[in-house]
Amino acid sequence: MSEPNHYHALLAEGSAVPTLLCGRCHSILSRSRISRNRNAQPGGQCQTIGLCSADDCGAVNCCDDALARIDNPERRLFDLAC
Repeated sequence: MSEPNHYHALLAEGSAVPTLLCGRCHSILSRSRISRNRNAQPGGQCQTIGLCSADDCGAVNCCDDALARIDNPERRLFDLAC
């Protein structure tokens, strides 16, 4: 069975600062490795992607669902934990 090309990032529960975790290995996704997907089509592909920097992972994560769970939309990308 082959592994998927991308995973869905998770929002860390109970964190004082919004923190996204890799959907594959659950490592923290660094804010510097989260960006807008320039190739995304409206209503289609993932709008925000995060690349896992864990040595043995490197997974591409779709962050849209996790970012949608952050209460204040204006803070979604700017206040993520590093």
